Amino acid sequence: MLGWALTFFVIALIAAFFGMGGIAAMSADIGQLLIGLFLILLIVGIVAGGIRRAGSGRAP
Repeated sequence: MLGWALTFFVIALIAAFFGMGGIAAMSADIGQLLIGLFLILLIVGIVAGGIRRAGSGRAP
């Protein structure tokens, strides 16, 4: 997912360089959305892994 966000960021940079404002803005928005989604999933994964790891150390 981070790869897709970086891809849209590069597309936005290239489009901005050539003066295509609409495409650049759209690509930048998609990139920001994907980065936000990636960060949310990263935090959820870290929290879930921490809960799972903390629960496995207890004796039954």
